[in-house]
Amino acid sequence: MYSSQAHAVLQRILSTLSDTFGRKQLQPFYTRLGIHFPEIYSRYLSLYGQRADLEDQLQQLIHTLAQSYIERSPTLKQTDLEREQNPTWFLSQQWVGMALYADRFAGGLAGVNSKVGYLQNLGVNMIHIMPLMQCPEGSNDGGYAISDFRKVDSRIGTQDQLHQLTTNLRREKMLLTLDVVINHTSDEHEWVQRARAGEKTYQDYYYCYSDRTVPDQFERTMPEVFPETAPGSFTWDESLQQWVMTVFNHYQWDLNYTNPAVFREMTSIILHWANQGADILRLDAPAFIWKQIGTTSQNLAQAHTLLQLFKACSQIVTPGVLFIAEAIVAPHDIMKYFGTPSTQECDIAYNATFMALLWEAVATRNTKVLTNTLKHLPVKPLGTTWLNYIRCHDDIGLGFSDEDIVRAGFTPYLHRRYLLDYLTGQYPATISRGAPFGSNPKTGDARISGSLASLAGLEAAMEANDPVAIEQAQQLIITLHALIMSYGGIALLYYGDELATLNDHDYLNDPTKASDNRWMHRPQLQWDRIQQLLSTANPQQAVFSALQRLIALRKQLPILADLNNRVLIDQDNAHLLVMACKDPSGVQAPLFVIANFDDREHHFNLSYLNQQGWQGEALYDLYNQEVIEIIDNHLLAIPAKGFYWLSATAN
Repeated sequence: MYSSQAHAVLQRILSTLSDTFGRKQLQPFYTRLGIHFPEIYSRYLSLYGQRADLEDQLQQLIHTLAQSYIERSPTLKQTDLEREQNPTWFLSQQWVGMALYADRFAGGLAGVNSKVGYLQNLGVNMIHIMPLMQCPEGSNDGGYAISDFRKVDSRIGTQDQLHQLTTNLRREKMLLTLDVVINHTSDEHEWVQRARAGEKTYQDYYYCYSDRTVPDQFERTMPEVFPETAPGSFTWDESLQQWVMTVFNHYQWDLNYTNPAVFREMTSIILHWANQGADILRLDAPAFIWKQIGTTSQNLAQAHTLLQLFKACSQIVTPGVLFIAEAIVAPHDIMKYFGTPSTQECDIAYNATFMALLWEAVATRNTKVLTNTLKHLPVKPLGTTWLNYIRCHDDIGLGFSDEDIVRAGFTPYLHRRYLLDYLTGQYPATISRGAPFGSNPKTGDARISGSLASLAGLEAAMEANDPVAIEQAQQLIITLHALIMSYGGIALLYYGDELATLNDHDYLNDPTKASDNRWMHRPQLQWDRIQQLLSTANPQQAVFSALQRLIALRKQLPILADLNNRVLIDQDNAHLLVMACKDPSGVQAPLFVIANFDDREHHFNLSYLNQQGWQGEALYDLYNQEVIEIIDNHLLAIPAKGFYWLSATAN
């Protein structure tokens, strides 16, 4: 939107750009700057308009963008141009990712590069490498306490090895996702050290207070993130002699975005990693980036304004790069991180609600909460997509509302208590082998750690040497993957899950990890053993082969692209999840997805498919490549813990 004030400011800034950068080739940059500057100016004014140095700060920001554009390679600029011509390229069903720790997956960046063939064999064409930036020895929150935002951690590899990996991935038409931690730094970061040394400039990068007056005001309404290991949200720093905001851990200092210099620094860092060859940047903990007394300091409007600014800046410099919002928040709040059709924030968001609901259905063998919650979610904007996953490096939170639990006919407190007990192995006859994480004795709440295979019952089944239970556990693992691959979005596997890896308790031998049981699902892969497993008949090999088939099939089915074209089908069997994937043009017949969460076979009444476009033809299971028998002309048998991808034709 045109603004005469914004136009005048832009003209003054452009004159300084010309003076600073001379005749460098900035024409595409100038064009994009002209398009996005009114939005940047408006958002910047809303956050920093009270500052006397507003225009100077804004000028420094635009100079940072220009410098980042100049540093961007011709190859990456060409990719930007191609993706600008096809802005919905990432909505394709072709993309299947894997999240991994470079060191624990394959010993570091060089090892990851050597395993590209393994990933391609599986069908993965997007690699998400979790934090690779320099972090302290010992406690570092799994790499999310950053001590230098611009260096690759030497334990993971080198800048040259990263370049070799990005070059290889680009040649193989694979995508790279990297993490950028935008909420906090390590207390070993240079900014912290300079703050401790008395530099007011860097003290203003953080929330620092000489007494408890302001911290107490914040903490009256701020929930604790890690109540067991890091209670409260402030830490007394002896060197600085001040209270410092540390929402996550005492060694992670929260950045103060009320200071525009912080925004500029973090924008430069985001663009730096885009320029290193990342196709997608995962913005860590965006819900926390703006703090305000009297609120939870989560999901505030100003946090969304900051994300809109980050996105607008990226659109100017690196328009081919996507943002993922790592916002693990309430179901209705997550939609806000996509922005709106006119106000972009993040292109992709973790579908944490779907993930948590899948585990709820696993524990209850009932899909009422799952279907009720999904049906009441608002529709995300077209041109954005989900990252659908079953497990990740983090714990599982039961992130769905009490209202949805009540709507399904359950009592919220008792239902959540049951889920926690079941998934952590405390409920009688449970097959899950998770562990409680982040228990809050004040509320009774907790989250859940554990590998997919152990949570799904494979560990217990193998301990009992029960072949039926082993078969059902591996079938459940495959079914859960079939659901994330058909729900609409980028399917994201977690390393080790393709091999049905069980809980890893070796972390207990490391004093820096022993207090954090999330390390039980962050395994160190043993490649000699993996080769043996994949060469013999066992549950691990069965899961790997099944995922190969699923991924290959998904890539052949354009109807699985994310066009907001999923419809949940109401039906009378609470053990089943039934969904239709529809062709928006109406040319292609729907694809029906049916999953059974129970450990017994169930029948599905096919009359429920009639209103979704099925005309009573034969049904073909695309996964097993067979026509499915219809019983008494209207019933379909769904195997225990099994699924179907059904079409009227063999496609």
